[in-house]
Amino acid sequence: MTFLSLLAIGLLTGLTTVLFGFGGGFVAVPVVVWADASLGPDAVRVATATSALVMVVNAAFATAVTPRPVLAALRGSGPLLLLLAAGASAGALLTRHAPPDLVRWAFVLYVVLTVVDLLLRPGFLRPHAPAGTTRAAPRPLPAAVGVPVGAVAAFLGVGGSVLTVPAMRRAGHTMRVAASLANPLTLAIALPATAVFLAGAGSTVAADAAHGDLVGLVDPRAAAALLLGALPVIAVLRRRPPRVPDRVHAWTYVALLGAVAVAMVLSG
Repeated sequence: MTFLSLLAIGLLTGLTTVLFGFGGGFVAVPVVVWADASLGPDAVRVATATSALVMVVNAAFATAVTPRPVLAALRGSGPLLLLLAAGASAGALLTRHAPPDLVRWAFVLYVVLTVVDLLLRPGFLRPHAPAGTTRAAPRPLPAAVGVPVGAVAAFLGVGGSVLTVPAMRRAGHTMRVAASLANPLTLAIALPATAVFLAGAGSTVAADAAHGDLVGLVDPRAAAALLLGALPVIAVLRRRPPRVPDRVHAWTYVALLGAVAVAMVLSG
């Protein structure tokens, strides 16, 4: 996959960051698996690590340009953020040593189960009440979910938005607000995970020989291309956010997850 191809896909990554709170994970993982196919089984670990770095930058930038009144919904979430970071550190360490096929198929299974949950359980596609009736007093995510969400998100390289966006949606937020709040939560997960991935390779000797320019487990070339495409899109869309009907927004979220699951299967 060429640098220009990765740059173009970075544009999509920026779009998903703004619209769905995906800091890059669900798009970046299958894309980097394709880009680094020469690494063989280790490609999925490199993709997970590279995705974490992309998410740090995208989520940090998206959070910085999010209106303060929206971010105020996370006031008092310090314990949750700390536990997300702790779980992410453990998940990233596990990824470095887990069999690559386990990471790949866990990613696919996680996405498929999420899609099934969103389709069948009320509250996401069919909100219990109009979003505007509860947005003034949102129900915060419990701190207890921090460690498991952080661990799963870092292990798979997905950033956690696929858990946090539905949870905030079911708490009464619109898709737009839920996606915006997912970015600071993603940042809490991606920062420690990236530090673990950069600290050491943990890949096979064959992978190191085939791709000697890795930094730890991160492919800096792929990350740079994705970020160059994503950051301008985030800047533009945060200033002029697209007006998407809430129900269409929610259905598009589910459709995107399904497409990513298919892409991950085909990348194998």
